[in-house]
Amino acid sequence: MAVQKSRWICSNASVVVNRNWMRCWSITVLRADHSVKICLIDETGTGDGALSVLAARWGLEHDEDNLMALVLTPEHLELRKRDEPKLGGIFVDFVGGAMAHRRKFGGGRGEAVAKAVGIKGDYLPDVVDATAGLGRDAFVLASVGCRVRMLERNPVVAALLDDGLARGYADAEIGGWLQERLQLIHASSLTALTDITPRPQVVYLDPMFPHKQKSALVKKEMRVFQSLVGPDLDADGLLEPARLLATKRVVVKRPDYAPPLANVATPNAVVTKGHRFDIYAGTPV
Repeated sequence: MAVQKSRWICSNASVVVNRNWMRCWSITVLRADHSVKICLIDETGTGDGALSVLAARWGLEHDEDNLMALVLTPEHLELRKRDEPKLGGIFVDFVGGAMAHRRKFGGGRGEAVAKAVGIKGDYLPDVVDATAGLGRDAFVLASVGCRVRMLERNPVVAALLDDGLARGYADAEIGGWLQERLQLIHASSLTALTDITPRPQVVYLDPMFPHKQKSALVKKEMRVFQSLVGPDLDADGLLEPARLLATKRVVVKRPDYAPPLANVATPNAVVTKGHRFDIYAGTPV
């Protein structure tokens, strides 16, 4: 297999919180105890050391033989699966493409996730998205007026989110409200859910769940993403702390074929084609 040679980068691990939000919310964030290995590639041609800074910030260590690559291009930061180059790169884009279309034409308050968190009239809950992933549901909620704190424990995914947020914050059309409503915290939800203040009204969970065998060739994006993070095998441990943290409700997004999280059934759900949003009571103040 021919693969692109990369600039060698090695750094100590670190955890970063977006400081713009410290005036609004606070959280105890745990520092990573080891670096994450991934192939790091710089395609900018600038030679300004930006990739070294990025690696140091997120605790990434270059591994030339790793099949997953984090690539700094002139336009954005993206994730690639090097043994399947036809899948292309995965990056976070809140400004254009699918997310812009979803923001403008996707239904807004009528979207299932908006209904599930309880948006109604003037009620726009504060939300903690404890499994942010690529930030899409969080962005939808922010676009209709909710303030959302995204938690993401994987440093590669957090770096992609941070890059997308930086470009979104700088956008003339959405930057103003995006800075006010959508922020990133790099931390594990398993520990951070006990430390967040102030408490949100809603905690949103969308843990990675294995696809059915017959649907293995799903979207190229999901194939690349799952190759990096895999299923959230410890996701069952999120439900109880999420319910203790949320003052109103916990919403869990599940494939229609998946059992309820932690095998805790609930009669309340918003059901769509292929998914359901299970709703659990939180813990009032």
